[in-house]
Amino acid sequence: MATLVTVAPLFLGGDPFPSLAYAVCMLMGAGFLIAGAGVLRGIAVQRRQARSAAGPAAGSSAT
Repeated sequence: MATLVTVAPLFLGGDPFPSLAYAVCMLMGAGFLIAGAGVLRGIAVQRRQARSAAGPAAGSSAT
């Protein structure tokens, strides 16, 4: 939403925002990458905890 608000004046013929606003808008992608990395790290931690709670026999596939 913030990106749309930032670039809307360019398409609607209004006065453009200062360059700093566009620089901040570009940082949004970095924020999404950091958030995604945190989600993946949390998933990995939960999987490790679930495996250790289940015991050593749960991870092996011996028949």
